Amino acid sequence: MRVTSSDGTAIAYERAGAGPALVLVDPALGYRGFDNVRGLGERLSADFTVYGYERRGRGDSGDTPPYAVEREVEDLAAVIAEAGGRACVYGFSSGALLALQAAAAGVPIRKLVLMEPPIGTDDDPADAAFTAEMTELVATGRRREAVERFLAGVGVPAEVLAGMAPSMPALDAVAHTIVYDCLISDATTTDLLAKVPTPTLVLDSQGSGDDLTGWAASVAAALPDARHRSLPGGWHGVPVEVLAPVVAEFCRS
Repeated sequence: MRVTSSDGTAIAYERAGAGPALVLVDPALGYRGFDNVRGLGERLSADFTVYGYERRGRGDSGDTPPYAVEREVEDLAAVIAEAGGRACVYGFSSGALLALQAAAAGVPIRKLVLMEPPIGTDDDPADAAFTAEMTELVATGRRREAVERFLAGVGVPAEVLAGMAPSMPALDAVAHTIVYDCLISDATTTDLLAKVPTPTLVLDSQGSGDDLTGWAASVAAALPDARHRSLPGGWHGVPVEVLAPVVAEFCRS
């Protein structure tokens, strides 16, 4: 299925289950070809109508230039409109930052659940330099190099990187969207967080490093209406059997 965003871009989505609407937002490089959220959606579809969509530039969704963070906010808004006009939203990693951008822009989000949003530090020159590096690699066609540099740059452990080798062709296909997520990250500041009125649950994994857990705590502290929980899990992830009940409980309340 597809919905049309404000700029005419076709956004592909899937719907499953019954109940209140819940929209899932992929992280950097995530889509049906490299899934990070759809297993959670399967668990939640017993209690919610779950919408999983492919962000612009990924899979079956279109990608109308020039890119702007506002266009991705409009994409999410179009999916929520298709879901009935109001929804809970679960965002993972940089997908959580996109969800925050949407909430700050007034998109009708009933509740937010954010898994380890990588907020970083406002106006950090290193962030701008990293975005410029990713932009250059993509612009010159070095897609695999961009993927490998991005994954290493965001701190993916060596053993996790090794296990991702079979997925590299799927990641190469969406390498250009790395720049999109970098721009979203650069645009998500503590000032923006203060404008998010939405009740929010910020989660992290007890198996993640201090950077990821620290970012989660700082996001929760900066939001006007948020709580923070740490769940048992591995690096930058919590098993769906642990995560799903927590998401369901918060979104039902």
